[in-house]
Amino acid sequence: MRRFAYCKVVLATSLVWVMLDMFILLYFSECNKCDDKKERGLPGRDDALTRPRDGPGEGGKPVVIPKENQEKMKEMFKINQFNLMASEMIALNRSLPDVRLEGCKNKLYPDNLPRTSVVIVFHNEAWSTLLRTVHSVIDRSPHTLLEEIVLVDDASERDFLKRPLEQYVRRLEVPVRVVRMEQRSGLIRARLKGASLSTGQVITFLDAHCECTTGWLEPLLARIKQDKRTVVCPIIDVISDDTFEYMAGSDMTYGGFNWKLNFRWYPVPQREMDRRKGDRTLPVRTPTMAGGLFSIDRDYFQEIGTYDAGMDIWGGENLEISFRIWQCGGTLEIVTCSHVGHVFRKATPYTFPGGTGQIINKNNRRLAEIRNVETNQCLDNMARKENEKVGIFNCHGMGGNQVFSYTANKEIRTDDLCLDVSKLNGPVMMLKCHHLKGNQLWEYDSVKLTLIHVNSNQCLDKASEEDSQVPSVRDCTHTRSQQWLLRNVTLPEVF
Repeated sequence: MRRFAYCKVVLATSLVWVMLDMFILLYFSECNKCDDKKERGLPGRDDALTRPRDGPGEGGKPVVIPKENQEKMKEMFKINQFNLMASEMIALNRSLPDVRLEGCKNKLYPDNLPRTSVVIVFHNEAWSTLLRTVHSVIDRSPHTLLEEIVLVDDASERDFLKRPLEQYVRRLEVPVRVVRMEQRSGLIRARLKGASLSTGQVITFLDAHCECTTGWLEPLLARIKQDKRTVVCPIIDVISDDTFEYMAGSDMTYGGFNWKLNFRWYPVPQREMDRRKGDRTLPVRTPTMAGGLFSIDRDYFQEIGTYDAGMDIWGGENLEISFRIWQCGGTLEIVTCSHVGHVFRKATPYTFPGGTGQIINKNNRRLAEIRNVETNQCLDNMARKENEKVGIFNCHGMGGNQVFSYTANKEIRTDDLCLDVSKLNGPVMMLKCHHLKGNQLWEYDSVKLTLIHVNSNQCLDKASEEDSQVPSVRDCTHTRSQQWLLRNVTLPEVF
């Protein structure tokens, strides 16, 4: 019996040592796997902030991928529509050149500038670009001016953007919190969520693949302190989607749009240079903004009604809020002493429910669509050319040929063609806009909803029985057939 008990003790002790050996073996095996994951660029890389200052991409220099990695690079490119391999080679806090004008480097700003919350929306963003955005904000912003960073996750599906991201940002030296949308809501509604939860007096919106440069924040906040109705944008520098090279943007362009409501950059006109007395360090007034990067006073943002929450996913919101700012007594400026880089992609990696074109056209038509109250039909250029009749057709809701604008010169315009009537009772033609008023002058009565052709003193009317696809002009009778809505979606109760 004594020998049997002794054997049990030996056996139990051996089992304990075997289990301990297995535990140690499994532990180190898992650690090796973790190290392997780190080397493949997954979240948690400890060396991401400690790479040498002569490493890839430092100083904003381009990253060159060896020939043997080109095929893998092309495959990785498809994930986010930029060179993900190059991005993962670059430190999260890489150095950048100071691209400011010399006159900007010596400017002094008040000590009591308002504090800002930085709101960044992301959806399936790459780890490296998202965290490089965050680190650039933290590293190049005076912490006395930085209230917090709010990261709004618009229903990302990638695991590393969930708990690993939350664990990472807890270690940062300024408050950073992650807010989750319950379902895919799009840029506009996600930004509104982030703005509503932020606490800073100024809200600064950035995209998730940006890099802020030295001195980017102070000039933005200084303009808002001077006038809270001033909405300010930095110069948007270019970060190459291929090499991640940092390239300075021009201080001699501002934002505009064409008559299809596409945002465009245009040269700063001489009148704006004269207003600034040739001082290029002074802000440039701009009709519209690109939309991804700007700062706005919280109270003024509420005053103008924030964003149009009816817009879907992305597209058109930059023009919509630009129009709100100017119509609500504000000023929109590009602050030439502030530079923020942005990765410009040639294609979007994101899916748009219903299709990209349909979403953007839906958003754009919330800005401008002209519609007849009685027939519920819209003006339509029918893809016709100069010196041909304008059309009228069932509203299809896709923008395009049904996007018209009533301009400050009181023209009804589609691209560079204006509605023109040269005699009583029409026809209504599309002629080159001459800006001389005359036969192209229309008065819109926002109460009666009529469009009066001033020279003939007749009203734009629905199509005649003789030609069902061409609107007419007739003596004004104030009937519903002569009523036109310029913003159909924002006034649904009229229908």
